[in-house]
Amino acid sequence: MKSKIFIALFLSTTLIYSQAKFSEISSYPGSFSRMGFGARGIGMGNAMGAVYTGNLVSYYNPAIGVFQNDNTAQVGYSFLSLDRSLNFLSFTRNFKFSSKDSTKISYRAAGISAGVINAGVSKIDGRDNQGISTGDLSTSENQFFIGLSNRFSKKFAIGVAVKLYYFNLYDDVNSTSMGFDIGAIYLFNENLSAALIVSDINSKYKWDTTELYGQEGNNEENKFPVLKKLSVAYNFIEPKILAVVEIENTNADANFVRFGAEYNVYENLFLRAGVDKINLNNSDFPAKPSFGFSYTFGFEGWKLGFDYAYVYEPYSINNIHVLGLNFIL
Repeated sequence: MKSKIFIALFLSTTLIYSQAKFSEISSYPGSFSRMGFGARGIGMGNAMGAVYTGNLVSYYNPAIGVFQNDNTAQVGYSFLSLDRSLNFLSFTRNFKFSSKDSTKISYRAAGISAGVINAGVSKIDGRDNQGISTGDLSTSENQFFIGLSNRFSKKFAIGVAVKLYYFNLYDDVNSTSMGFDIGAIYLFNENLSAALIVSDINSKYKWDTTELYGQEGNNEENKFPVLKKLSVAYNFIEPKILAVVEIENTNADANFVRFGAEYNVYENLFLRAGVDKINLNNSDFPAKPSFGFSYTFGFEGWKLGFDYAYVYEPYSINNIHVLGLNFIL
């Protein structure tokens, strides 16, 4: 009975976020962590690696936290089909300091960005080997991250992020592991920027089912795909449009291109659109277009921003809606 429940639960959790039929990367673990972060990034097709303006989070590039002008906290909630959940929480700020000598004053800065991604599947119908219902089951998959960045000059910054994964799959079956991201960004001028990011170095799940199965249990290791990204962003002055293109190479026989754009209609209103997961290795793998908007309300000494993103999700009965709130201090 336990064997059947565990197998059904594992398959439901890992495949429900992907379509393994079309790409090898879909069968790799951690698919929830590759869906994006927050309404802004998801609304721009997750093409955010070289973006250094607006509300930032080190999920996309651990080097960009140093460019955050104000302290900002973000919270997000997603509406997904098939009883799935996807939630976000983050905080980003920078630290400015100066060094003085007899001839000049030089300014440098550091940044910190921390956050959580929580995903899961609920209302999984548990059955024993006789087909009798044993009650609903659920899973919880989480990523906790903290990114530290340093601005070595006005044009160049590097950052490193530490990511802790925790997956509660079933009773006495869970996995905890640690991975790393490394990122760099270079500002050619006020309009053009480029970034390099390597994500999920050493990220993996380790499973030990001996407590569940006894002598029939075993130990297994599932490695995440390593993602290598090149991102280029350009800020147009008039009209005020931020355009981004990003190329992603993986060790899972999949290479992607994504595009994103953000239009500053007026001071506090932004419109966004993007296309994610354009697979260069498999033309049958469907891309994921998205769009969204945000509006910021000003108060005394702080601001509150509302974000929304809509994402087309192939093979699902409904598409994705992402809501977000930004608290800017």
